Amino acid sequence: MADNPEVGLSIETCGYKTNYHDHGSGEAVLLLHGSGAGVSGFVNWRGLMPVLAGKFRVVAPDLVGFGFTETPDDYQFRFMDGWIEQIIALLDALAIQKTHVVGNSFGGALALWLAWRHPERFDRLVLMGPGGWPAKVGEELAALWGYTPSPDNMRRAMSVMAYNQALITDELVEMRTRATMRPGAQETFERIFPKPHQRWLDAQVLPISALDEIDNQVLIVHGRDDRVVPTQVSWNLHHHLANSQLHMFGKCGHWTMIEQAARFQSLVSWFFSEGR
Repeated sequence: MADNPEVGLSIETCGYKTNYHDHGSGEAVLLLHGSGAGVSGFVNWRGLMPVLAGKFRVVAPDLVGFGFTETPDDYQFRFMDGWIEQIIALLDALAIQKTHVVGNSFGGALALWLAWRHPERFDRLVLMGPGGWPAKVGEELAALWGYTPSPDNMRRAMSVMAYNQALITDELVEMRTRATMRPGAQETFERIFPKPHQRWLDAQVLPISALDEIDNQVLIVHGRDDRVVPTQVSWNLHHHLANSQLHMFGKCGHWTMIEQAARFQSLVSWFFSEGR
C-alpha cells in the first residue's frame, strides 16, 4: 500500500484504525467525503487538500465502511451515530478541539449532524450537494448505492455525477473500479446500504428543530444540474440554517469540487479566511 496515495496515516478510533490524511498547519479543516462506491478521503479531496494546506491544517479521513479505514467484521452501521462517534474520536486523538468542516453529499449531512450534536467542536461549515433534508431515492442514487464491481458499472455510476461527461476518464474509472475490487471492499459497501435504499437516505435527515438550532456560519454549494441530490434540498437547508449562504453553479452536476474546481477552491478558501 506504500505506493497508493489513498493510504495516509492510521490512528485508533472506536476500536478500529481510521485511515486519514493530515497536511498543513493552523486552524483545522475537516474534509468529509461522500458515499459512492470506491470513494475515499483522498479521491474526493485530492484537489482541495493542497490548496487549503497552505493556510490550514487539513484532515481528510476515510469514514468507517469506506476507503482504507478498518471495518471490523462485526461492525454494525448506525446512521448517523457510528460516524459521529468516529469523527469525535478522531478529533480527540489528534488533539483538535475545534475545526471547520467541508462535507460532500452524505458528508454534508454528517457535517450538519456533527454541528448539531457537538456545537462546541465545529466552526464554519461548507456543504456541497448535501443530504440532510427529505428527498426520494431516484434512479441515479439507487444506481450508485446498488453498484456491483466492473469497469462498465463504474462508468455508468460515475456518469450521473458530472454534467461534463469528459471528466469520466478511463484513468478515473480504473482507479475507482480498482478500489471496489479490493478484498472485502464490496461486501462492506453492501453492508452499509442494503435495500430498500430509501431508509438510509431518510436516516440522514435532521429534524427541522435541529436545523433551526444550528447557528454556525454555513456555505452551501450546489450544482444546478445535480442528478443525485435535488437542488431543492439545498434551498430548504438554506431556509432553515440561520447563518447560511447559498452558491449555485450552472452546467455543474454533483461533482462541484471537480467541475468547478478553481471557483470552489476560491470560495472555500475565502469563506474560512473571512474576517481572520
